[in-house]
Amino acid sequence: MSGRLIAIGDIHGCSDALRVLLNTIQPESDDTIVTLGDYVDRGPNSKDVIEQLIALKQKCVVVCLQGNHEEMMLRVVRDEEPPYNWLRYGGVETLDSYGFVGDMKCIPPEHFAFFDTMAPFYESEEHIFLHANYDPGQELEKQTEFHLRWLKLTESTPGPHMSGKRAVVGHTHDRGGEIFDVGHLVCIDTYCYGGGWLTGLEVRTGELWQVDFNGRLRNS
Repeated sequence: MSGRLIAIGDIHGCSDALRVLLNTIQPESDDTIVTLGDYVDRGPNSKDVIEQLIALKQKCVVVCLQGNHEEMMLRVVRDEEPPYNWLRYGGVETLDSYGFVGDMKCIPPEHFAFFDTMAPFYESEEHIFLHANYDPGQELEKQTEFHLRWLKLTESTPGPHMSGKRAVVGHTHDRGGEIFDVGHLVCIDTYCYGGGWLTGLEVRTGELWQVDFNGRLRNS
């Protein structure tokens, strides 16, 4: 694989942070960017986050994983399940960003098309990328949705995956805004919406970029 291999942690509607992060990274056509899920909810502008990610696909290779918050959202807006659980965990902010006034048609068709492209995981030569967690003794294709999207590292921190590849995950936020790294696994959900950072990590070189909720670079 030529170019850089960059993972971006949970964005959660923090569109200003994402814009500055991407402007700082300056993606090139041979780069691959893997976003780890949870684009929506909690932060103020989920709609703009999705629009930025759609536009990013015109600049480089982009792999967008599905997080548990996208799962909750789609159960409501596409499958018409009751909204109560989603609204409790950030759905109100997402609907506000779309200008919701009672009709789900406020969500553009191209955004639904984007959601349809989300992957459960991604695998490169030396890394596996997942939203939440994994069963170390199961192949990626056999992982459950509960492991992939819901199981926090605070509930179960897995050992090395059977593939021998390093895992890059999000979902379990660190309230201090720091990366959790145990060698065979690194978690880059650094709590941007709650006062931490949005993290981008070049997984092969370790180069790191972090931006706060308001778009300020860390250590700038």
